[in-house]
Amino acid sequence: MATYTIIGGDQKQYGLVTEDNIRNWIAEGRLNAQTLIKLDGDAEFRPLADYPEFADALAAGAAAQTAPESLPAEAAGPVKTSGLAIASLVLGILGVVTCSVTALIGLILGIVALTKIKKSQGTLGGNGLALAGIIVSAIFLLMLPVFAALLLPALAQAKQKAQTFNCLNNIKQLSIAMKMYAADNKDQYPAATNWCVALQSYAGSTSAFHCPADVSGSRCSYAFNARLAGAEDGKAEPNTVMIFEASGGWNLSGGPELLLAKPRHGRVVVVGFADGHVEQVPVARLSQLHWNP
Repeated sequence: MATYTIIGGDQKQYGLVTEDNIRNWIAEGRLNAQTLIKLDGDAEFRPLADYPEFADALAAGAAAQTAPESLPAEAAGPVKTSGLAIASLVLGILGVVTCSVTALIGLILGIVALTKIKKSQGTLGGNGLALAGIIVSAIFLLMLPVFAALLLPALAQAKQKAQTFNCLNNIKQLSIAMKMYAADNKDQYPAATNWCVALQSYAGSTSAFHCPADVSGSRCSYAFNARLAGAEDGKAEPNTVMIFEASGGWNLSGGPELLLAKPRHGRVVVVGFADGHVEQVPVARLSQLHWNP
């Protein structure tokens, strides 16, 4: 049986409908000779009067013919919900866990969905979902500065912890290199004037001499306790300072006067001791450090 698509008085398309449906709506006065329809498979709409198969029905209903009314919703079949509208709302909601990153995409999709729904002539639904997606996405975008304010301090703290950990590893590596040097040189530590050069081949990498938090550009971020120069390994008091954070450069050596005035890792200074262990020493405890072997 032939099926047709109809443009109702509200300018929306309805269909597919059968010939019997059209005859019934002509009899009910919902369709007239000027109503635009097209046979399934045709490219263009034509007035109902151009279809000879409905001539008798039009003639019978001519006396009671009125302007076409909107067809019942069920005649048009189920309306498809816009997938973009759904995606807009979902991405907008996800903005709360993605720090508004997905909210920007949700806002764009919501606007696109609204445009497509309006142009669909009733074949697409989801107008409310698109609006909700736009609103939710916009709210989370406005909250982006709040998320940033909460996130940046946490990132800065995480970066500082990572740099402190690397610095601890560096001094530990240099302490081991110091003992390896002593083992190859009659158990004696190197001279204060060339300790970096002496340890370079034992450290394995020049990166061990540089703290990641040191922005001074110095080749070396550490100093050697000059009082241990030439000392015998294992003879010094275990808690004697051996290598410590300082600012000055390659082969720097000396005593407490070289300690950083402004610590690189919050309120602690990383210090390596004669027995090989490494500590994060709080600023308040720096004056209690042991410097004499």
